[in-house]
Amino acid sequence: MRKPDPKRAKRGTRGPSQRQLRAGELVRRALADIIGRGTIHDPELMDKAITISEVRMTYDMRQATCFVAPLGGSLTGEDSEKLAVALTRVKSFLRGQLAKELTFKFLPDLTFIADTSFDKAEAVDKLLNSPQVAQDLDYESDDDEEDDLPTEEDRA
Repeated sequence: MRKPDPKRAKRGTRGPSQRQLRAGELVRRALADIIGRGTIHDPELMDKAITISEVRMTYDMRQATCFVAPLGGSLTGEDSEKLAVALTRVKSFLRGQLAKELTFKFLPDLTFIADTSFDKAEAVDKLLNSPQVAQDLDYESDDDEEDDLPTEEDRA
């Protein structure tokens, strides 16, 4: 039985390496160019503007997870899910186009996931702008202002 490699055990606890980040950004830019050209002949993707917000590469650069969303966001998460399914259908075409643009030793296998970070950010923004939170913030700022003002004893 082999001993576990201590370097591999630590790999999962750290963030992505500089190499992974750079390769992910190259794949993201290349995919955005390919999709932007309009060479995809899928009916669900023909006239859609797509945002590829992030591409995460595995440590061995064999898998790329692409986070996609419709440009400008969507009212429901269903649009992002449909977009991810449609891109998964044409991933072999996209991979072939990536091979023409990138010079990687191994071209990564693409996985498309609906990006919900924009929806979550919008929900947090709505929550922060809600009247209950604004009331709490006004109450806290009133307390802070009273503490900063000099009292009669301080003036004397």
